[in-house]
Amino acid sequence: MPIYIYKVKEGLRGCKFCKEGFEVFQKINEEPLKRCPKCGEEVIRIFSSFSVGFSKTGLDRRAKEKGFHKLKKVDKGKYEKLY
Repeated sequence: MPIYIYKVKEGLRGCKFCKEGFEVFQKINEEPLKRCPKCGEEVIRIFSSFSVGFSKTGLDRRAKEKGFHKLKKVDKGKYEKLY
């Protein structure tokens, strides 16, 4: 489930909670929040960065199982196939 960040709409007063922004776990198909759960002021959803965590060994193993190849740069424009 994605984490969405909400903040008070610009120009509105809001409370400390929505001024600083708050995170909400929501399903993708759920309606976005319209109001702050603490003070009731209008909020907007903010686009935020996301992180993707990889386990180096796990990623390599799974990629190999799926038929992908790993290349290592050996010279300018030349690569060596590791698997």
